[in-house]
Amino acid sequence: MNKGEEQKEFLQQLQWAKDQDRILAEIEAKLYEMRAIAEYAANHELTADEVELLNDQLRELKGEIDSLEQRLHSVVH
Repeated sequence: MNKGEEQKEFLQQLQWAKDQDRILAEIEAKLYEMRAIAEYAANHELTADEVELLNDQLRELKGEIDSLEQRLHSVVH
């Protein structure tokens, strides 16, 4: 492998790592949102409607995380 090919491979690996890092950061942000919702629910007396609304938000965030995880595993190295 010549120097140009090595550099190209290195740059591809660097981009892969950046993509992985970005996806993981997005997942982390959504997990913090979920945690905030759970803490809010634990510290407040909520009506059934409020609980349902928070559960809907949690389900939506979980779906977004699942989608991000698919992207995380589909990024080819």
